[in-house]
Amino acid sequence: MSPGKQASEGEAAAAMAAGARLEAMRRRVRFSRLAAWAAIAAGPIALGLAITSSPATVEAATATTPTAVRTTPAAADPSGAAQLFVGAWLRSRADDATSAQARLAQSLAPDVDLPDPVSGAQAKLDSVVAVRSAQHDDDAWSVTVAAQYADGRLRYYTIPLVSDSTDGTFTVTGAPGAVAGPGRAAVPASPYRVSVSGGDLTSAVDEFFAAYLTGAGEVDRYLAPGVNLAAVSPAPYTAAAVQQVSAVEQAAAEKVPGDGTNVHVLAQVDAQDAGGRWPLAYELTLRARSGRWEVAALESGTVLDGVAR
Repeated sequence: MSPGKQASEGEAAAAMAAGARLEAMRRRVRFSRLAAWAAIAAGPIALGLAITSSPATVEAATATTPTAVRTTPAAADPSGAAQLFVGAWLRSRADDATSAQARLAQSLAPDVDLPDPVSGAQAKLDSVVAVRSAQHDDDAWSVTVAAQYADGRLRYYTIPLVSDSTDGTFTVTGAPGAVAGPGRAAVPASPYRVSVSGGDLTSAVDEFFAAYLTGAGEVDRYLAPGVNLAAVSPAPYTAAAVQQVSAVEQAAAEKVPGDGTNVHVLAQVDAQDAGGRWPLAYELTLRARSGRWEVAALESGTVLDGVAR
């Protein structure tokens, strides 16, 4: 046999072998698909067996290159650290640097001098609260802190801090600066423009709060189906009475509408205990059902444009 004919026959045999391998691979893939569909129809256990018995499918899944995901930790707000520092700083004295408050202030701000108050000249510090924080760049912050004294005086301080994103630590970088307090934000007009006086809705709200705040009756009987709301426990008040109810929707002031109608109301409640009278306010969503109003939600935010937020 000539060398050329031998080469041609060898190439043909190689092609046939490759074709046979390709066809065998196609059969395995078809069998794996059929097995997977059959396993789905048979249940999750059979599906697990089909997956473990289909090497072609598993190999294709494991061959996929995983996608790298990069995450950047969010910078923590240092308001707590600033609040802690100002409280310790105001309670410390330069002539007593070994006191617990002085050591705490110096541990948070090692380069900041301690104050030098005159003994007995200042009212006792009552509380310190962070009221505003601002991040200037990746690691620099300023926090405004309110300090309230026992005599009612209120002072505001701004504190500069830097953060370390690797371990979440903060350091105060400068002495507190006395600043003016934050101004008052403009208050939008109340959405509760419909006055509700008397009627079924007011009665439902009044009875609900009697149960919710004083334990007079079961709260569940005033709730819409599917709503879970526990009464305040132990009951903090001996009496609770609704003084005024305002609503967003006009339907709240009319006869109980058809089932499923929702209204949003603001209830002014007077609660009493052994210590006195306490004016409270609550936002609620009520839902009509079978000719009565039921509490569908006790809102935590405000209602804007007739939609609970």
